Order: sequence, then C-alpha cells, then structure tokens
Amino acid sequence: MPYKYGHFWVGFVVLVTVAGFWPSYFLLFATPIPFAFHVHAFTSMAWLLFLIAQSLTIHNRQNAWHKVMGRASFVLFPLLIVGFVSIINLSASRYAAEENPFIMQLGPSFGIGMTTAIAAYLYLFYQALRHRRNVKLHAGYMLATPAILFESPFSRAIDLYFPWMDFLNSEGPRDVLDVIVISDGLVLLFAAALYLRDKKHGAPWLAVMFFVAAQMLLMWTAEYIPGMSAAFALYAQIPPALALALGALAGAAAAWFGWQHGMRPQGRQAAAQAA
Repeated sequence: MPYKYGHFWVGFVVLVTVAGFWPSYFLLFATPIPFAFHVHAFTSMAWLLFLIAQSLTIHNRQNAWHKVMGRASFVLFPLLIVGFVSIINLSASRYAAEENPFIMQLGPSFGIGMTTAIAAYLYLFYQALRHRRNVKLHAGYMLATPAILFESPFSRAIDLYFPWMDFLNSEGPRDVLDVIVISDGLVLLFAAALYLRDKKHGAPWLAVMFFVAAQMLLMWTAEYIPGMSAAFALYAQIPPALALALGALAGAAAAWFGWQHGMRPQGRQAAAQAA
C-alpha cells in the first residue's frame, strides 16, 4: 500500500495543532470563547483523527472498516467545511464591528486565506472520491488535505517555540503574516518532495503546491488588492446561517459528485436508472 507512514504524517499535524493552539485555545477551553472556535476545532480534529484511522485500517487490511468510515466522511466533510466557514464569519463580524486595528488590517487576509483553503479541501476531497479505485491517487488526495492549513498551527508554533525561524521581521500586525508565509513555504517544499518522489501519481501534491502558493500570495497582498476590503465588508452582510448552509452544501456536493464521477460506467448507468 502507498504512504505506509501516512498516519505518522497526520499524527505529526495533530501534535503541531495541539502545540500551536495550546495557549490560545486548549488552555482556555473552559472559559468563554467564541463558539465558532469550538466548531472549527472539533471538526478539524475529527478530520485528522479520521485520516489516521483510515490509514491504519487500510494498512492493516481492515477493508470493511475502511469502507464504513469512508462513507461516514459524507457527513464529516460537510461539517468540516462548516467549521471553516464559521471562522470566516467570525472574522467578518469582527471586521464589520471594527473591533481592533489588528482585524481591520488583517481581516481580509484571513478571509481570503480561509476561502482558498475551502476551495482546496473541496477539490482534494472530490478528487479523492473520484479516484478511489486508484489507491495511490486516492490516498494522496486524502493525505494532502492536512497540508493546506498546516500554516495555521505551525505559524503559532513558530511564534511560541521557534521565533528564530521568523527571518522576515515585518512590523506591526503583518508580523503574523511573516510566520504564515514561512509555514506555507515549508509546505511547498514538502509537497514538492513528495511530487518528485512519484511524478506519475503526484497530482495531489501538485494541487497542494498550487493552492498553498495561491493562499500565501493572496494573504500577503490582500490589504493592497483593490476591492478586497470592500468585498470582505460585503461578505459580513451575508446572514451567517446562510453562509454556513452554503458551506455545508458545497461540502456535500463535493462528496456527491466525487462519488458519482468515481463510479464505473455501469455503476453510473444503474444509479441513473434508479433515480
């Protein structure tokens, strides 16, 4: 089976996530914090644990369990997207309320960064289901998903534990973007190495490089892009429940179309006749 140590990669992401968010979330878990943080934390950690379980089951030849949990992703994945949208909603509400200079300067960057991440997750999960009969591509697309937002916990870990890694030294709020860009740069190198290791089945890691590079560029330049701030302010006017519903619908659509397009021709014909 490919990616023999895939569960160790995802386990590493879990450890970095706990370390990076330890002082800002886990230590404050029992205190009043925005509900959006809980939704995002629970769905994201559930997704990572799901990936670990899927890697372990298939490598231990527990195919039946692997298939059962795979179908459970049809519910988990839309919830994951809802968690992402909830963070955009929170940032947008703070931006609209002009809560502080930090959010006013970096709010659009956070919004476009998470929007890019959502697009990446939708694409990767769709492709994972579409190529589920090609084990190398399927595994690659699934294991690529944690790379997209690796910058979120690792940038915090740099601030907390490895400040020497921040060689950009921007002033003010943009210092946050420094460590995000550095983290994304490391992800680009990681994805490039995996692509070069197996170019024939390297499409998942090419996708990671594209989306991470786009995320890095857009977040770094968002405050200078004409209309970006106005667009984020306009997004803040959308009812949060509607945005969450659209996120769930997008996640469900990626699952549905990925599954349908991954069927053998006779399977699609049978599904069409049953409908």
